[in-house]
Amino acid sequence: MTTPNPEYAIEAVDLVKRFGDFTAVDGISFHVPRGTVLGLLGPNGAGKTTTVRMMTTLSKPTSGTAYVAGYDVRTHPDEVRRSMGLTGQAATVDEILTGRENLAMIGGLYGIGRRALAARSDQLLEQFSLTEAANKPVKDYSGGMRRRLDLAVSLLAAPPVLFLDEPTTGLDPRSRNELWDVLRGLVNDGTTLLLTTQYLEEADQLADDIVVVDRGRIIEHGTAMQLKQRAGAASLVLTVSDAADLTAAAEVLRRAGGEVFVEENARRVTAPATGLGDLTAAATLLDESGIAVDDLGLARPSLDDVFLSLTGHRTESDTAQQEPAQ
Repeated sequence: MTTPNPEYAIEAVDLVKRFGDFTAVDGISFHVPRGTVLGLLGPNGAGKTTTVRMMTTLSKPTSGTAYVAGYDVRTHPDEVRRSMGLTGQAATVDEILTGRENLAMIGGLYGIGRRALAARSDQLLEQFSLTEAANKPVKDYSGGMRRRLDLAVSLLAAPPVLFLDEPTTGLDPRSRNELWDVLRGLVNDGTTLLLTTQYLEEADQLADDIVVVDRGRIIEHGTAMQLKQRAGAASLVLTVSDAADLTAAAEVLRRAGGEVFVEENARRVTAPATGLGDLTAAATLLDESGIAVDDLGLARPSLDDVFLSLTGHRTESDTAQQEPAQ
C-alpha cells in the first residue's frame, strides 16, 4: 500500500481506467510539488480528462490511486473535494444569475458565512477584473469573462490545489493571456495547479513540469527546455537582406556549422547549431563577408516539434481515439 509524500500536493500512482475493452488511462504515475504547475499535455482522446476525473473523485479508478493534498481519492473523497477546486472544459456558471449571485450560490453550498462570503466575493471579483460586471447577468459576459468567473467560483473556498481541464479552450488570444496572468498570480500565492491542455504555448508559458500523454500512457516527462532539447539540436536561422547574397550566406553558414537548408523565396538559410557560440561566430563571419542581414537568431525546437517527434502527429490533431462518454 502506498502512502502520500508530504512534499507533493498531487500524486498519481499507477492510475488505470477501463471502459469495457477500451483502456482510456493505462498506468499513469506522476507527482506535483506544492506551489508548482504541472502541464498534462496531449491530443484529444489521450486520457487527460479521464485522469483529471479520477483525481478529482468524479470517476473511480479501475486500479491505482491518487493523492490530493495528502488525501487518497479512493478512501477519503470528501477530504479531497474540500482540498481542491476544479475548472472543466466548459464554464459551469449559471447564465441567468449575475456574477455575484453565482458566487453567492456556490459559497452557500460551501457553507461560507454571509459576511465572509461577501468579503471573499469582492476579493475574487477584483482579482479577476469582474467588479464592474459583478451585477450583470452572466449571459451578457464574453467568453473570457465567463472563464474568469468559473475560475473565481472554484477558488471561493481558497483550495490549496486547483485542477484546470483545458481552461482556455475557445478563448481569443487576449483573453487567454489575461487568464494566464491570473494563473501565475495564483501560483505566486502558493496554489498548486494541474493544467491539461492541447495548447503547446500554454504549457510552455505556465508549466514548471510537463507530462506528455498519448493513448492513455505517459510518453515523456520533463521541463519544457528538457523536452525541447530531447527533440533535437538548435538551429541558426538567417534571413539575408538581398536575395543575391543567399548563396554566399549559405556558404558562410556551411563553413561555420555544416549542412544547411536554403529557402529561396524567404531569403532564409537554416543551419545546425549547438549554442550561442555558433550564433556569435556566424555573425562575425557574415560581417567579414559584407553580407547584409535582416535577421539572425538561434531557434530551438518547439513543444510542437517535441510532440511530433514523440508521436508522429501534432497535439491539436484528433488522431487519437476519443474517450468514451461517462
